[in-house]
Amino acid sequence: MLNFRVEYRQRTTEVVVEEASTVGEIKHILVTELGVPVSKMQLKGWKSGDVPDSTVLRSLHLPKNNSLYVLTPDIAPTASTSQNSALPDSLNQNYLLVISHRETQKEYSLNFPGTRTIQEMTLANSGITYPCHHLSVCRRSSHPIVTLRFPYEEYVHMISDSEGDDFEDASEFGVDDSEMFGMGSSTSRKSPLMPENSENEGDALLHFTAEFSTRYGEVHPMFFIGSLEAASQEAFYGKARERKLLAIYLHNDESVLSNVFCSQMMCADSIVAYLSQNFITWAWDVTKEANKARLLTMCTRHFGSVVAQTIRTYKTDQFPLLLIVMGKRTSNEVLNVIQGNTTVDELMMRLMGAQEIFTAQQQEDIKDEDEREAREMVKREQDEAYRLSLEADRKKREAQEKEEAEQVRQEQMRKEQEDEKEAIRLSLEQALPPEPTQEKGEPISKLRIRTPSGEFLERRFLGSCKLQVLFDFVASKGYPFEEFKLLTTFPRKNITQLDPGSTLLDAKLFPQETLFLEARE
Repeated sequence: MLNFRVEYRQRTTEVVVEEASTVGEIKHILVTELGVPVSKMQLKGWKSGDVPDSTVLRSLHLPKNNSLYVLTPDIAPTASTSQNSALPDSLNQNYLLVISHRETQKEYSLNFPGTRTIQEMTLANSGITYPCHHLSVCRRSSHPIVTLRFPYEEYVHMISDSEGDDFEDASEFGVDDSEMFGMGSSTSRKSPLMPENSENEGDALLHFTAEFSTRYGEVHPMFFIGSLEAASQEAFYGKARERKLLAIYLHNDESVLSNVFCSQMMCADSIVAYLSQNFITWAWDVTKEANKARLLTMCTRHFGSVVAQTIRTYKTDQFPLLLIVMGKRTSNEVLNVIQGNTTVDELMMRLMGAQEIFTAQQQEDIKDEDEREAREMVKREQDEAYRLSLEADRKKREAQEKEEAEQVRQEQMRKEQEDEKEAIRLSLEQALPPEPTQEKGEPISKLRIRTPSGEFLERRFLGSCKLQVLFDFVASKGYPFEEFKLLTTFPRKNITQLDPGSTLLDAKLFPQETLFLEARE
């Protein structure tokens, strides 16, 4: 389950959904809570920038607790909404009035609580834009006037008792310097940007982001939610083309420069856009000593003792600080430390200068990475070619071994068959009756048999001998009955087709006959 704290026009809505849900499902829940149609709702605050409604939350790799905000540029805030539903909270909020003096081209930033009045009306009830509202002052007859522009196009004029031509300091608007920079009485002090001794850095950054939005508006840099180590990993340790500079914003509420720096520098559209495009921005509040000590420990661990010692040397009135850190091959380097007493143009110039240094280093890293990947690709191709060669050799060797084994097997079978034939031949030869002689007085048949090789086999047989004896004699000479047939010369007759039990006399192979052997087809 993922928790979302959604801010909309001084309202806070808690939403809890499963990580398998989509961005569009969160919007549909907010329709019921806020009464804003999905078509006019812009859900902002995602770490990766704007995301479509179909995006599954799991794919965004979000922490358990998240802060978002809703923008509705097409829906103007109503007077009743501002005065009725949000008025109690508005009275406790601080309003920044940016007043431009037309004649002298000077600009004054004044910070007031919502309980301060314009004549008989409180700031919270006047309809001015929170948290910052722009005004202008010019001469009318003998009195300068301040014109406040409200959403419903009405004007309220503030008549100053001063007869001077311009305003040298904030006291001419009825406030002292401390009130101008948000350092007035305790009734106007804000809650801290970061709780003291927070156990989880991610939760501390969520609180910081939410409180920063409450103080200075929704237009501000996208602060990385997570530890300093995670922010460093995100900025420095991806592919060379995806790396960015790390901007570490260190806030201190005790400094008179903090409110002006946040509202006029950190929330300037140009600065916000440039930081979002080129930097991973991580923030920390060092107002509390415990949080400052924790920051120094983190800096020592990730950037070395020199960076921690550098931060220690800055006094409270020099805050806030913006550290620009670049990741290098062997260590991380702090390129720049920007103090709070700067202007938007100077801040942009220093950010662009750091980006220029980083871009030069990044191009070298990209070149080295491309060369390394090319070498690794060649090595992978060589390794693959070697693997394929080994595989081919293995298959060839296996085929050869298989062929040799088959030859051995065939040879063994042939030898066994030959041995078997030889055994049969010997047994037949031993079983033959002895060759008869003429002295016995019995009819004797003398047979002459021509072999396929042209040789002749000769033997005498009793006329009463069975044809089987003749066949066994031929087989004992290496011409088995199953492979060869025995034929007479003329007329041509296949003797092997006759009954083996008939005699030579019956077959008319008497007193002598010439036969020949022929292989069976």
